[in-house]
Amino acid sequence: MQILKALGPTVARVSTTEALRAGVGALVGLGLTGLFLLSPHLDAGGGLFLIAPFGATSVLLFAVPNSPLAQPWSAIVGNTLAAVIGIAACLTVPDPVLRIALAVGLAITATILCRAVHPPAGAVAMTAAMSPEIARELGFWFALAPVAIGTTALVVLAALYARITGRRYPFRQFDDPSKHRTDDRNPTERLGLSENELTAILDRYSQSFNLGVEDLARMIGAAELQAAAQSSGPLTAQDIMSRGLVTVGPDTPLGAVADLFRQHRFTSLPVVTPDMVFLGVIFQMHLISQARDDALRLKRGYRPALRRLLDRDREKPIRAGDIMSVAGPRATTDTPIGALLPMMADGDVDAVPVLAYGKIVGIVTRTDLIAALARLAARSGGCQ
Repeated sequence: MQILKALGPTVARVSTTEALRAGVGALVGLGLTGLFLLSPHLDAGGGLFLIAPFGATSVLLFAVPNSPLAQPWSAIVGNTLAAVIGIAACLTVPDPVLRIALAVGLAITATILCRAVHPPAGAVAMTAAMSPEIARELGFWFALAPVAIGTTALVVLAALYARITGRRYPFRQFDDPSKHRTDDRNPTERLGLSENELTAILDRYSQSFNLGVEDLARMIGAAELQAAAQSSGPLTAQDIMSRGLVTVGPDTPLGAVADLFRQHRFTSLPVVTPDMVFLGVIFQMHLISQARDDALRLKRGYRPALRRLLDRDREKPIRAGDIMSVAGPRATTDTPIGALLPMMADGDVDAVPVLAYGKIVGIVTRTDLIAALARLAARSGGCQ
């Protein structure tokens, strides 16, 4: 049984959406690269053509963009260096078996020493070593075109595609600014461990080729958050939610929304139908963002733009439903508070609506959550 398990898949199940995202990305990347940069119709004698290793490079760039092996330095330098080695072997070693094996072995060694390990580089070296006609016609120009040009094109397209589809490529660096553009790290990544200490952990377990330091920090933070969630006890959203709701309708003017924010000192207001069916939530920041956009468009100051925004019902009505968020997290009355922690840990939202059969029955704010955790901590401290 253990042998059968070992022969089975070890990769976690991935959603169909993610699989399609990666496949479509490779289709677009290779299609555009072949069409505009490496088409044989452009320059059949100048080396502008697609090569098989680009398929393997596409797997890394579009399917596992967080892998250190898929990063721009690894991809571009790795493939280019392997092409140089493959051509050199082809020009100096007559025996085909020896030169192929030598080219791949040297490519692996060189890319490791240059910190540019990229698995398709082995195929690039092998392709060059197996193609004496390419070596004769192009020589070391083969490393420039198609290898370096093609790989660079794929990297650029992968970065654009990742941004369009909500992914991150190239991967995060440990010293990247937080989402709030400050020197502080994101809350879930404040581990008390330095970059050198995290690097040492990766080296100790021989995972440097599989995971970046920043992603390790994110995983440790997520694990700590999950552990905290499991130790938070049986409390649910129903136990800690605020029930005295102040809501607005989708047609509520922004001036009235701003008045409610000032009156109640809330940072968010649920948007509902007359029978309390939840539609979305409007955050105070939405008003600020709308005013900022108006200020930039009209080249006016922020305060006049905000006043104009709140008075705009006379000109071009903007209502709560126009700027509400519909994609935020939601909870049910049975949602444990441990599941609410990651929803608000990074500061994207400061309130989670609690629904029952589509209707809002309460809201859990960050204040509610902190108060509940403080009570739990006090109780556990008193029991020791």
